[in-house]
Amino acid sequence: MYLTEASSIVAIVPAAGVGSRMKADRPKQYLLLDGKTILEHTIEQLLAFPVIDKVIVAISDTDPYFDELPISKDNRVIRVTGGGERADSVLSGLEYLKEHQLSEWVMVHDAARPCIRHSDIEKLITEVVPHQIGGILASPVRDTMKQANQDSTIETTIDRSVLWHALTPQLFTTEILYSALKTGLEKGLSITDESSAIEFMGYLPKLVHGRADNLKVTQPEDLDLAEFYLQKMKKETK
Repeated sequence: MYLTEASSIVAIVPAAGVGSRMKADRPKQYLLLDGKTILEHTIEQLLAFPVIDKVIVAISDTDPYFDELPISKDNRVIRVTGGGERADSVLSGLEYLKEHQLSEWVMVHDAARPCIRHSDIEKLITEVVPHQIGGILASPVRDTMKQANQDSTIETTIDRSVLWHALTPQLFTTEILYSALKTGLEKGLSITDESSAIEFMGYLPKLVHGRADNLKVTQPEDLDLAEFYLQKMKKETK
């Protein structure tokens, strides 16, 4: 690993969303998996990785759930106020990070990806830090991809050999990501992930092949699969 034991990375988890597609009585990050909320599993996985020193969690200012979680009392977990969009929440975390001069590198991870493996985090750090700008975990597209037109008929088949699913964590230098998000928001750009903001600035982030079971819980049917992966991870670490 390129970072020494004395080095540290701060992780930001944007968790201000409501996850309406889950059709649940609370935001998806607070749904239970194997006895804990999705968000707790996610934060615990990050904090258990040796060089992740702190986790900044961006939470809606009207969120009634986070402060009730035991992990919210961990002194390595910092709550900041999230925004209306993902980029606003990440920028809020970056502003705290910069103000307190916590780390030169920042790792952003989805709140609803509890199945991230330490082997993927280590691979991301090892391959991205020498790149000096940043990069993301991603998995190659496996299915045949179709491009549709407005009336939902197929327009063409896209060459999947050049397509990747963007995953998280995404790792960038603090200064570059802060500048990219701030500029992108000021220009009203469509920022779907941190890498897209970096790309708008003209940089070329590195793709790091990650595991496809790094699932983002988005639909109700994802819950059972995520629980299966979590239990499998526990068995493998025993």
